Amino acid sequence: MSTVLEAARRILQKANQPLHYKDIAKRMIDDGLWKPEGKTPAATVNARLAVAIKDDPKSLFVRTGPGKFTLRDGVAPMPESASAPGASGEPMSFTEAAEFVLKKHGKPMHYTTITEEALKLKLIQTAGRTPEATMYAQIIQETQRREKRGEPQRFDRRGGGIVGLVAWNPVGVEGQIAKHNETIRKALRQRLHGLDPAEFEALVGRLLTAIGFEDVTVTRLHGDGGVDVRGTLVVGDVIRTRMAVQAKRWKQGNNVQAPTVQQVRGSLGAHEQGLIISTSDFSPGAKAEALRSDATPVGLLNGERLVSLLIEHQILVRREPHEMLQLGDPPKEAADE
Repeated sequence: MSTVLEAARRILQKANQPLHYKDIAKRMIDDGLWKPEGKTPAATVNARLAVAIKDDPKSLFVRTGPGKFTLRDGVAPMPESASAPGASGEPMSFTEAAEFVLKKHGKPMHYTTITEEALKLKLIQTAGRTPEATMYAQIIQETQRREKRGEPQRFDRRGGGIVGLVAWNPVGVEGQIAKHNETIRKALRQRLHGLDPAEFEALVGRLLTAIGFEDVTVTRLHGDGGVDVRGTLVVGDVIRTRMAVQAKRWKQGNNVQAPTVQQVRGSLGAHEQGLIISTSDFSPGAKAEALRSDATPVGLLNGERLVSLLIEHQILVRREPHEMLQLGDPPKEAADE
């Protein structure tokens, strides 16, 4: 298991963009890079990064805005997939190691065997006494997280602790489900483009409520600096942040530009932060402007992430479970014959 700073470095390398310390902490935990001991892991990450920057002027970490960090220029981004274990000089996450081991052997394996191989190849480091339990828990958590968001699965859990890769059976049930879900994602994105402005703003208000906002109000006022929705983001009943949100129902390819970010920032009230939700994406200039260190940060939520959140919270879509029959173990008498 990595230290806080080492885990944060790996997450920021992989993301190759600034992240809020809450997002860094969540990804560290989800990837199995760090197991927090306290009840406020995000606060721990924020404190460790802040101290690292304060104590070392040449620290690998740089603050880009309130609560946001990135790596100092010159730190090479992590490749999407290592060609060999230890290629980056650092241990992998448990799920990365599982994928590597499965690809290496080319067949489904029991999670305990996957863990033994990952340890043998020094793909993972852990001080825990039950790394195989951690391995299986991380695989299950990733599967559940991707299922909620309607995202393609990486692992194929076959029962009895056996794990394979979905890529091995693209024409099977998992592949058919993934293909169907991708079709629904595209259809949902098209449906968003068909909403009129008032409907889209109402949809954004509904989504914000679902993800934890309170006092959500759709403004629908002219001359309000483009702000369509206002609300308060509540985290753990402790942190309350007023947010001014602009909703952009734009077609793919028509990316939001930097002046839009500046417009939203200029319309913020006292103690407010900005958020732009778009069905398209954001230009490099808009992303840079949103993270400008000498200005109030403006969050950016693109169409792909918007669709994932709508699916996760079952807004405009519904999740239909399907039962699949599997043969069980034979009776003990028959097995002994």
